[in-house]
Amino acid sequence: MRRIAVFADVQNLYYTVRQAHGCHFNYAALWADISQRGQIVEAYAYAIDRGDSKQQQFQQILRNLGFTVKLKPYIQRSDGSAKGDWDVGITIDIMDVAPNVDEVVLASGDGDFDLLLERIISKHGVEAIAYGVPGLTANSLIRAASRYVPIEGGLLLKT
Repeated sequence: MRRIAVFADVQNLYYTVRQAHGCHFNYAALWADISQRGQIVEAYAYAIDRGDSKQQQFQQILRNLGFTVKLKPYIQRSDGSAKGDWDVGITIDIMDVAPNVDEVVLASGDGDFDLLLERIISKHGVEAIAYGVPGLTANSLIRAASRYVPIEGGLLLKT
């Protein structure tokens, strides 16, 4: 059975799905889709902790699905901008896990991950699947992935 590791960039998914489709991402459908291909042996969801109860409920839903939820504090800068970037943390975790799995799934449209996917494919021979929103996923990420899965249809949570 294929061993699969899943990495979900929650902020990227939230904003790109909302912008393109006006709804939310269906993490349960993602889990079901990936589970058809093998056994999920590691699953991480990276989010920002604002301490609000609705977010905490959502994070518990992710845990109930099987994700380990990793949180960073929400940082509001004095100029009004916010910081909450998980790119380095996601990269480290993927580099650590890639030698032990057959497939790495990255749910993010962030082009900063293109070199990472190229590296784990060439160095560890894993399949690297990128799930991202059409039109909002970096072309470099789509090219770097072994396979690209557009986030649409059943991967959307219609309200």
